[in-house]
Amino acid sequence: MSNFLDPKRPTTRALLVGVQTPDMKPGEGAELLTELNELVENLGLEISHSTLITLRDRQQPKFLIGTGKAAELMARAKADGADVIVIDEELSPAQQRNWEEESGLAVIDRQEVILEIFADRAQTREAVLQVALARMEYSLPRLTRAWSHLSRQRGKGKMGGEGETQLEQDRRLVRNRITKLKSELAQVISQRATQRIKRQRTPIPGAAIVGYTNAGKSTLLNKLTGASVLAADKLFATLDPTTRQLVLPDGRTLLLTDTVGFIRRLPHRLVEAFKATLEEVVVADFLIHLLDAANPNIDQHHATTLAVLGELGAADRPTLTVFNKTDLLDEHTLARLRAQHPDALFISVHTGAGLDELLRHCEALATDDTEAADLLIPHSRYDLVAKLHGIGHVKQQESLDDGTHLTGRFPKKFAALYTPFILNPKPAPKKQPAGKRPSATRR
Repeated sequence: MSNFLDPKRPTTRALLVGVQTPDMKPGEGAELLTELNELVENLGLEISHSTLITLRDRQQPKFLIGTGKAAELMARAKADGADVIVIDEELSPAQQRNWEEESGLAVIDRQEVILEIFADRAQTREAVLQVALARMEYSLPRLTRAWSHLSRQRGKGKMGGEGETQLEQDRRLVRNRITKLKSELAQVISQRATQRIKRQRTPIPGAAIVGYTNAGKSTLLNKLTGASVLAADKLFATLDPTTRQLVLPDGRTLLLTDTVGFIRRLPHRLVEAFKATLEEVVVADFLIHLLDAANPNIDQHHATTLAVLGELGAADRPTLTVFNKTDLLDEHTLARLRAQHPDALFISVHTGAGLDELLRHCEALATDDTEAADLLIPHSRYDLVAKLHGIGHVKQQESLDDGTHLTGRFPKKFAALYTPFILNPKPAPKKQPAGKRPSATRR
């Protein structure tokens, strides 16, 4: 990886290059360049200049773009005092090496920018391992960049030159590091799977909040559950899934999970590395697909999220489409979105508008195997009271003269425990005498 983010260096200046290719929709290159601006700013880099290049043909093997245009951009970067050129396309290792040899500057692509942001945001052991693995796999074919000053020292014989020997040693080190990271990550994944199995033993439904990065997922989780998950106005503020309990209006409990945000052109190696984290999406009973209604690129964000869900194998999950930040919209835009998405919900986490309707829809989708019950437990059975608190959701508890009165929802598979203590149980349906049919009610 490049060392342009070395904290000992003064503020790094970056020249950004967007690319519009023949297979892209008109204007898509400019939108992606705007997004790249935000990504680069999240790294703490100063943007000296940004420009959009239109390619008539993607087959430009040396620099991805034409040689003349590449030379022009290199000259512009040096004139602006830029330390790094950021290209909003995936560069092959050879193209990246060509750029750096010609310009004498660090040159990175969109993949490396996103990898650096993930590395900066990772907090937990699992996220750190996942990002480290993705970075190592990205850098392995690019190791020649680090040893270009030795590449001409080629000796004779089986051992080759100094540069060749050092490069091979580094490749072995990186491969060994990748193997070690995969082993450590497998242990963490196993621990997460064990935790998930323990949660699933309790019949509590679960939902996952998914969506484009910076759509307000963590803010929604905090608002609904009273949690204190980091919710910042920046891309990829949350990398690790966070699960909190949400008590629905009908008294049932829902496990609500906040997930890492998606983005267009999310590097495939990051999707692979974070599959263990994103498995929370696959095992959820339903998804809450949150969209930033005030973002002008909302259609692309919607399509990107659906594409990543399909790659994860979660496209068939029941999904609530929810538009957030409606308080920032004018009436015309809001009416247009409602007409385009008649089955969607429209909320504002900031003002609280629409959250009650969202909770009602969550109730409808939160399928579980519990039932509401009104119980009176004798004082001699405090052990049962404690157990019912553990396996179900007690909405109300009151100590009376003849026992403890509990109101709540409890798993049907434990019905044998609490059925004897149900207050006013429903009478069992009467059996009809053999050979007789119930008479029809006259109207």
